[in-house]
Amino acid sequence: MAESATNEAVHDGAPPPALVTIVESDACHFCADAHQVLADFAVDYPLEVDTVDVRSETGRLLVARHRATMTPLVLIDGAFFSNGRLPRRKLAKHLIHRYGAPTTGRSVPSGGPHG
Repeated sequence: MAESATNEAVHDGAPPPALVTIVESDACHFCADAHQVLADFAVDYPLEVDTVDVRSETGRLLVARHRATMTPLVLIDGAFFSNGRLPRRKLAKHLIHRYGAPTTGRSVPSGGPHG
């Protein structure tokens, strides 16, 4: 049986990819923005993104458990990270703490004054 990239990373001593769960709703511009921000960060950091519809049973349970008032609800490794607009600087700090500075020399993806 072949090992997955995640298993190889664990064997190499590197932290496994961050599992990011996005609980999203239809016509949610913050949800679309979160996907774009995560795609930008995925250039420099190992991210595994899972999308859950807020109307699904899993989505309803996650919203209730984390008492999210807005979508998207964003979890990292199952823990609450944010709801509403995804905070770019907070995400950058989290990923730098976990993985170190990005090797590409890129800065935090911009997204306006609230990022």
